[in-house]
Amino acid sequence: MLGFLTAVRRGNAQIAALYLNTPLRGENAEALARQLAVVMDRGLPARITTLSDKPEGSVPDQFSPDEDLVGTVSTAKGNLDILVERVDRGKAGQVWLFSQKTLKSIPDAFKEFNTPPVESYLPKFLVDTRVATIPLFQWVAFLVGLPLLYFLTGALKRILSPVAGALMRRVRRDNNLQNPQVLHSPVRLLLVALAIWWLLSKVSLSLLSRQFWSIVALVIAILGCTWLLIRANSIAERFTLTRLQNRGSGSAAVLRLVRRVVDGLILFVALLFTLHYFGVNPSAALAGLGVGGIAVALAAQKTLENIVGGVSIIADHAVHVGDTLKLGETVGTIESVGLRSTRIRTADRTLVSIPNGQIANMSLETLSARDSFWFHPLVGLRYETTPDQIRAIVAGIGNLLLEQATVDSNSVRVTLLRLGAFSLDVDVSAYLFARNWNHFLEMQQGLLLGIMEIVQQAGTGIAFPSQTMYLATDPSDKAGRGTEALAAERRRAAKIV
Repeated sequence: MLGFLTAVRRGNAQIAALYLNTPLRGENAEALARQLAVVMDRGLPARITTLSDKPEGSVPDQFSPDEDLVGTVSTAKGNLDILVERVDRGKAGQVWLFSQKTLKSIPDAFKEFNTPPVESYLPKFLVDTRVATIPLFQWVAFLVGLPLLYFLTGALKRILSPVAGALMRRVRRDNNLQNPQVLHSPVRLLLVALAIWWLLSKVSLSLLSRQFWSIVALVIAILGCTWLLIRANSIAERFTLTRLQNRGSGSAAVLRLVRRVVDGLILFVALLFTLHYFGVNPSAALAGLGVGGIAVALAAQKTLENIVGGVSIIADHAVHVGDTLKLGETVGTIESVGLRSTRIRTADRTLVSIPNGQIANMSLETLSARDSFWFHPLVGLRYETTPDQIRAIVAGIGNLLLEQATVDSNSVRVTLLRLGAFSLDVDVSAYLFARNWNHFLEMQQGLLLGIMEIVQQAGTGIAFPSQTMYLATDPSDKAGRGTEALAAERRRAAKIV
């Protein structure tokens, strides 16, 4: 196909006639070749890229393995199949030529399609000058016409935006509404592609030119659709995140991961469709991608573990930004929950990043999620405290706690716990309803001062670590020392006498 069309375009009708399986020779064969080229230029769909490049052809019909269909031309007398057939040329081997069945109908079809192409109205240098085998007029149309079409869609956008805004303000009866954004960039690309396809149906171009512009329109349409789907995915992400946040659930990190995965799938499908259109079999690429994916997964095993752990943590609502947690030996406030790691601000104001894979396997203690705080001091009284004083202290502390509105009255417990090593220990236990840890510390301070006042009013005090030492003498030593003292006394009495 390409060899025949190239020979005709270059004006080499003798070479073009060699592609015909016809008994005609000389000028008759050359004229038939030119007529066939005109019929294909005017009526054959621009689907050259779908033709098989295998020596045996596409072989769609097992009963006619030496015949292949190039395309179908619509004529006034019905559809005309452009067929090629494989012919044995002896020493030259088997070659594909346009079949005799098709060539018999070409003269009649030529009369219907014998209209001058658009190239005949252009300057000769634009048609004959080629850059990378493409005529210069197509480059001009590509570099100037496409930007011009896109600019026209922008002008159409500026016209439609005020019109749509006026309709919205009239329907909603709100004059403060701004003009909406219509015809976004991907939609404008789709309009450009539609304009190219419409022009191809109205302008008489050669088959190769129509093939070129069909490819351009298809690529623009694929880019527009891909861009539009990615924008729709972004809008869906923002909408879903807003709904979940209003319900008090959801995570931006997980939604961002889902969005990127969907974006990747959209790009991958667009690439596969483009490769399929150009006749490239992506099976080998997919097989290589699978092997490469396994290698990447093995190399990034820890990273994937952390990502899966992050998704499970976020989906399970185990941690939230602002929570105060205890993870092992680390205590702090969650600042951010990412897909790979979670950042915690400790009491020392340092920032600790813990991989999510480790957090998923650790026990989490959410300190900020507790509904009340445990007030549990151990009051040590001096051993000189009498039982009546202890009863008064226990009753006074109990009344102090029950008088507080922020104390759970059902949890109040004040008892003499034990006779300690140097104190009489009174166990105090109650749950306080505090807003946060700082509020609890303030409440605890007031209660401790009240307990100290109760102890002082009872006439005793708080014990401090002390020891009592008892000294004893040996009775035998005492008797000996007494005898010696009595003898000395008698000696002193004898001397006086």
